[in-house]
Amino acid sequence: MAQVKRIRRKVDGIILLDKPHGFTSNAALQKVRWLLNAEKAGHTGSLDPLATGVLPLCFGEATKFSQYLLDADKGYETVAQLGVTTTTGDAEGDVIERRPVTVGRAEIEALLPRFRGEIKQIPPMYSALKKDGQPLYKLARAGEVVEREARSVTIARLELLACEGEQARLAVDCSKGTYIRTLVEDLGQLLGCGAHVAKLRRTKAGPFDLTRTVTLEELEAAHAEGGNEALDRFLLPADSGLQDWPLLQFSEHSAFYWLQGQPVRAPEAPKFGMVRVQDHNGRFIGIGEVSDDGRIAPRRLIYTGA
Repeated sequence: MAQVKRIRRKVDGIILLDKPHGFTSNAALQKVRWLLNAEKAGHTGSLDPLATGVLPLCFGEATKFSQYLLDADKGYETVAQLGVTTTTGDAEGDVIERRPVTVGRAEIEALLPRFRGEIKQIPPMYSALKKDGQPLYKLARAGEVVEREARSVTIARLELLACEGEQARLAVDCSKGTYIRTLVEDLGQLLGCGAHVAKLRRTKAGPFDLTRTVTLEELEAAHAEGGNEALDRFLLPADSGLQDWPLLQFSEHSAFYWLQGQPVRAPEAPKFGMVRVQDHNGRFIGIGEVSDDGRIAPRRLIYTGA
């Protein structure tokens, strides 16, 4: 018997998932997409299976703006296991070396200023970065180690929250592209005992934090009770990840031409930069950029159904 193709729903918005331990970001996305029965979906940057926490999942029109969440600053809490180094820099890897731990809170806090501000990091071999079209983690699994270029990242906050036995709990606010595993490994090397990430939790992604997240268990319970549509109440607006951008509301006339791809003028527009745009009814219709001539040029438009 031929398999009946599932007809997916048009769903627009963002679900802010508290990603569970053991799931890849894509596995979490596909699970939630199935629960929603959504046509189009995408996430906003991978979290390791070891990691939990804030993972914005974009659906429908919201996927057009996922790149801006990918580029946003992030926040983490991590537990560094001192005295043990692993192949992957986290608890999923094989142990390379064990060393005695003779340092404590004072020694750790004395080193933290070295990692604050703009620093250079060499990306780990176990990462999704590509070399000649191949992800580094695939090369690493094959036993290959290739040269990686150091990259600049910014650590806005690095604080020691607790130091108990051979574990240190750290809070990190950082720019995109920061590897917490590399940060912990580099700290362990300076301490002289080595270290790896034992636990990792993302606490912030752009304007989102843990207070607004929903768990996979909550989504599954809602689905069991009311089906696909029962999950719609967890959807945030498509522009909720851009709340710190300036907001412009166009007249009906301006919105019409702007949605045809034509730049328009807005008296209250800033002098430069990106803006969110609403139509005369207050509906989000896309993002634009202020041109040199002061007009708002459309950059990404969304379907309003009008």
